[in-house]
Amino acid sequence: MSGRAVKPPAARSAIPGPGRLGLVEPTAPDELRELGWVEVTKVEVLWSLSRAANADLALRTLVRLKDGLGDEWSELDRALDTDKGLRGRLFGLLGASSAFGDHLVAEPSSWRMLAGDVELPSKQEATDRLLESVEATPEPGAGPDLLMYRAAITGPDAVAALRKYYRDQLMLLAAADLAATVENEPVLPYQAVGHQLSDLADAALTAALAVAVATVCPDEPCPVRLAVIAMGKCGARELNYVSDVDVVFVAEPADTVASRLAGEMMRVGSSAFFDVDAALRPEGKRGELVRTLESHIAYYKRWAKTWEFQALLKARPMTGDLELGKQYTDALSPMVWIASERENFVPEVQAMRRRVEEMVPAELRERELKLGRGSLRDVEFAVQLLQLVHGRADDSLHVQSTVDALTALAAAGYVGRDDAANLTASYEFLRLLEHRLQLQKLKRTHTLPPADDEEALRWLARAAHMRPDGTKDALGVLNAEIRRNSHRVRRLHAKLFYRPLLESVARTDKDALRLSPDGATRQLAALGYTAPENALGHLTALTGGASRKGRIQALLLPTLLECLADTPDPDAGLLAYRRLSDAMVDQTWFLRLLRDEASVAERLMTVLGSSAYVPDLLVKAPDVVRLFADSPSGPRLLEPKPEDVSRGILTASSRYDDPTRAINAARSLRRYELARVASADILGMLDVPEVCKALSSVWAAVLNASLSAVIKASVSKRGTPAPAVLTVIGMGRLGGGELGYGSDADVLFVCEPIEGVDETEAVKWANGVADQVRTLLGAPSTDPPLEVDTGLRPEGRNGPVVRTIASYAAYYDQWAQSWEVQALLRAHHVAGDPDLGLRFLHMIDKTRYPEGGVSDQAVREIRRIKARVDSERLPRGADPATHTKLGRGGLADIEWTVQLLQLRYAHEVMALHNTSTLETLDAIGAAELLGEADVELLRDAWITATKARNSLVLVRGKPTDQLPGPGRVLSAVAQVAGWGNDDAGEFLDNYLRVTRRAKAVVERVFGE
Repeated sequence: MSGRAVKPPAARSAIPGPGRLGLVEPTAPDELRELGWVEVTKVEVLWSLSRAANADLALRTLVRLKDGLGDEWSELDRALDTDKGLRGRLFGLLGASSAFGDHLVAEPSSWRMLAGDVELPSKQEATDRLLESVEATPEPGAGPDLLMYRAAITGPDAVAALRKYYRDQLMLLAAADLAATVENEPVLPYQAVGHQLSDLADAALTAALAVAVATVCPDEPCPVRLAVIAMGKCGARELNYVSDVDVVFVAEPADTVASRLAGEMMRVGSSAFFDVDAALRPEGKRGELVRTLESHIAYYKRWAKTWEFQALLKARPMTGDLELGKQYTDALSPMVWIASERENFVPEVQAMRRRVEEMVPAELRERELKLGRGSLRDVEFAVQLLQLVHGRADDSLHVQSTVDALTALAAAGYVGRDDAANLTASYEFLRLLEHRLQLQKLKRTHTLPPADDEEALRWLARAAHMRPDGTKDALGVLNAEIRRNSHRVRRLHAKLFYRPLLESVARTDKDALRLSPDGATRQLAALGYTAPENALGHLTALTGGASRKGRIQALLLPTLLECLADTPDPDAGLLAYRRLSDAMVDQTWFLRLLRDEASVAERLMTVLGSSAYVPDLLVKAPDVVRLFADSPSGPRLLEPKPEDVSRGILTASSRYDDPTRAINAARSLRRYELARVASADILGMLDVPEVCKALSSVWAAVLNASLSAVIKASVSKRGTPAPAVLTVIGMGRLGGGELGYGSDADVLFVCEPIEGVDETEAVKWANGVADQVRTLLGAPSTDPPLEVDTGLRPEGRNGPVVRTIASYAAYYDQWAQSWEVQALLRAHHVAGDPDLGLRFLHMIDKTRYPEGGVSDQAVREIRRIKARVDSERLPRGADPATHTKLGRGGLADIEWTVQLLQLRYAHEVMALHNTSTLETLDAIGAAELLGEADVELLRDAWITATKARNSLVLVRGKPTDQLPGPGRVLSAVAQVAGWGNDDAGEFLDNYLRVTRRAKAVVERVFGE
């Protein structure tokens, strides 16, 4: 591999050593001698050679070329001494492309094409030469609008002749493109290369069509009109050196002859030139190869997706019947420019963007020039989207190439001129690297060499004409340029989509071009905002005035809006951000944090645009936003531990003597903790058991703090010690440590008179405390509700709220019904006196875990109640397949199944003495009461239903158990539940599949 080129001195009396010439292979001196290049007269030639991307490769190829030329070598040798253009083109080509080196060695005399004043052929000249190579003559009626010819040479001979000329012309273009890397030759602009390659492709397929006409219609004039439409990069005249050429065929009539013509043209073109691909036709590869114009129009009117209209942006008649081709583009063009008004435009565009990103393996995303992060596709996608959005109202955007479109967008004010210029430069730089990589072996590739392949990267740097800058060598400059341009392209959505919007409302730059109100609302609508006028109003409010905060918001909002565009509800997210910004108007740290911590801004927008539950909490607990940052050990949202949170709530409330103030303090910390947990949940940082544990812990801590505060106030008011000790037993999900965001707290209050106090007085006092706790916690608030439910107490809502432990024991011994025994399976101490709580749990063990298990009669009763619940408790209009709590295979099904097995076997299996559904399932599996597969099905269903139920609350902001039908809300629920926001259908299918399988296990257990 060649080393760094060295600039020749003004005079030199001896041949420099091979290493100083960029030749590092040990055989280089021998090869130089073989060429006769060891004399002082060859110094200039050798310095030119040293500047080749790979001087060793170029030298080896020259030796092979000398062998091929034989006696004619001396002519080339002399020409190299005097023709600097030849040196630049030949050495540039041989050092950058082993493929063209092989081509030149196979046809040694072709070097003369590179000598002298080289002129690249025009499209017409290339067409004429290719047609001559197969001795083609015009078909009847041929002219400027009908490029139909008939070749006299067909079959393999035609392919060979066409391939030879095409490869020669490709070599000539590559040599001219690379010459500036070796000698002071003019740099061939990127657009000129793309235009030349596209014109050559047009000429090539005109000749391929001539061969097809002679093959398919050998004895009569061609009976059909066939137009070949260029699509993709060829349509935009920005073709690569090695690329598929995308085409679409239009024919009148679209019969068997037309199909054979198109197929034969593709076969000849793919054999002689490049892959000819017709996959962009209606219905893709499953559709008819050839259609009439009327059929094309009908398809695009009725069936075409957004991406198909996006592809039509680059459609251009290239050969065949150009008049028919123009009729095709004239007919479809109006449809292209109204595509952004389609109902499904935004979700289709977003889904397409994600699919493109997902096509690239994670390990290649930083190296992939075409589809990776900060790649060519990012630029093209953004530019095309802006064209679709504004092109209906502005004909100046009706252009095909990416560079021309950027220029037009800037001229019309949709993109800043500096931004357009910078993105054009980045786009052309990335295309240059793509071209160089493809030239090396004439292979279709878009992937940079790995970072540890310094040899390959150094070659690329030299082939791309990178030069040392005084602080870095060519390789260092290349790496810096790749990082700089990739980063700039990654910001393109913020720059292209949002900066013009903000200039329209913020006026931060008096010289900036601004979108009109109509243009701004049109652009916001295309970005996913369903109420673009309101969104524009929010932007105006956020950036209004001449304050420093308004200027900072104008700088932040492009990035924030870009993040919001990927959320389920950008409108609600922007409104929430405005409310949060208004609430934080006096907090200087807020905007500074968003400005300095990119991860905080991205996470905050994800949360605000995904949830109706969290924004209100954040407005009242804004310090949670600080936790969106990362610490050295990981996300700060995960730093608080449940036990620490509980201790903090109890400590904060204990500072107040007034129970109302004490409970407000506990509520405040609960609000903070709910915002933290919900944010971490939406961002995928917590799994379902962790969320449930955290929520249960907070509820228990608030109950404990409230009970302590009320007792403390009561004792202070009485002036005597409390007449009883009081404890709170968590039931249901609270007892199991499995609360969700929308769950109430099911509890039992238990008291025990202190020695010497009448039981009646003690119970009366305890009831007063319990009622006050329930009242204060249930007081109206904008926070998520704190409902304390005592409906599971003995005798239900007709029984006393508080009983003594002896009263509970007597009731359970004599009167406990099957459902009450079942409810006790989840009883667990959560607040109040821990000793009394433990005594209560030991007391009920004989009821919930009876010797010999529950009776057969009790099992039959539980089964009867379960059947009644299934048939009667589901809300009217609810879908039993997607009701997360009471539906088929939902939470109730799984929990009843687990509890039935506990009632029957807990007397034998001590591990079943557990209030957690998931931990009890583990014990059921370990005891082999169910098969491993069945246990896994039940576990999967419980987690899936709990996740879906929690996601419903996070999205809608209120408790709900019913999954919605397909639509925006389901998409939001799916995304919060960890599925991509274009995977709502897959999320729902997975839910139905998991719960259906679990239901089969439930029915089997209850049927035994």
